[in-house]
Amino acid sequence: MRKLLLLGLLLSITSFLFSQRISKFINAKKVKRIEEVLAADDMQGRKAFTPAAEKAAGFIAGEFKKAGLQTYKGNNSFLQEFAMIQPKFISANAIVDGESFSEQKIFVVTTQASLKVTDQSGYGKASIKKGNNLTAVARELIGRKENLIVTVDTSFASNLSRLGSLKRNLFQTGKSVIFLLTDKEPTTFSIEAKHEIQESKLMNVVGVLPGKSLKNEYVIFSGHYDHLGIGRPNQEQDSIFNGANDDSAGVTAVIMLARYFVKKMNNQRTLIFTALTAEEAGGYGANYFSKQFDPAEVIAMFNIEMIGTESKWGTNSAYITGYEKTNMGEILQKNLNGSKFSFHPDPYPEQKLFYRSDNATLARLGVPAHTITTSKMDSEKYYHTQDDEIETLDIKNMAEIIKAIALSSRSIISGEDTPTRVAADKLENR
Repeated sequence: MRKLLLLGLLLSITSFLFSQRISKFINAKKVKRIEEVLAADDMQGRKAFTPAAEKAAGFIAGEFKKAGLQTYKGNNSFLQEFAMIQPKFISANAIVDGESFSEQKIFVVTTQASLKVTDQSGYGKASIKKGNNLTAVARELIGRKENLIVTVDTSFASNLSRLGSLKRNLFQTGKSVIFLLTDKEPTTFSIEAKHEIQESKLMNVVGVLPGKSLKNEYVIFSGHYDHLGIGRPNQEQDSIFNGANDDSAGVTAVIMLARYFVKKMNNQRTLIFTALTAEEAGGYGANYFSKQFDPAEVIAMFNIEMIGTESKWGTNSAYITGYEKTNMGEILQKNLNGSKFSFHPDPYPEQKLFYRSDNATLARLGVPAHTITTSKMDSEKYYHTQDDEIETLDIKNMAEIIKAIALSSRSIISGEDTPTRVAADKLENR
């Protein structure tokens, strides 16, 4: 009994000393300064593909530089730029086994302006059968990154145009997928398609704090900096979706954590800090970011979303999406024992939050990637509204949650603990 009391006292003292030290680097004043910039009206809601988003990225890059982070892989910038391709259909024609196909029976997903394909082009073959989920199977086939001719059962004749959503934004690739509405597998074919190719620039912001003994093992801290931009005015004639909580709060946490860990300089594993773009537009930033790593080398991902309001348990508490999919949540809570902080399993499993944020992309590659949030998703009245402004945030509690994340990560960044992997084959389809 006496040993337990002494252990409890030791944990309490350690927690108190930690709180005193970390408050020099993470506190309400510093949190508010960053939030006031990212969620300001002049950021115009930081919508992806807009100059406002680029402005936000520039600010975050400046904060990473001031924090003392290094650029990723020796790049000359913290900005991780990439392009999305928007092909605009012009025309298509096909002759399949001697039969001429109208444009209505052809759907082409490509990043090439002019495409000519014959049965001698080496394309693979696949099919979408009656009763299949047209969009889901088409998405999977496009995701293979192979040149394919796909026959689509004629029962989908009135639905083929619905595949248009799958080609709005594409990563640059030399692979094309051609869908043909026919019940027969083609033997000979000649297909031509023309598109007007538009290219749009996006950028993540990435900074690195190299590890000491485990430099090739990575721990990622992330949040998305984009939001919904400018929309229709509400009753107060406010048209800007500031996104103070969603997700300026998460990006603020990433910047604060970067500053703290740079000062501590005790990380054995390499820490990656990133503000991701286009989460709201389709997760394009996370998708591109994930391709820059060998997933086996990523030990954990702390994705931080909407920590600006109190959780259902009150202050100093948060929850972890997909808690049951790895033991990462147990490790984080172990590191919080003896402190005033607590992390819980996701109380809103019916909302499938694990799949709705940037952690999901790396989780599908087996990485223990979870989102930490405080959002009361059954009653978060400012979510995706023009009223998600800094005045609605609990800045003091937000600073405490950021401290909790720092404390909870201790044994992972030190190399003492390694979370179990996500069973990617058991995750739900997109």
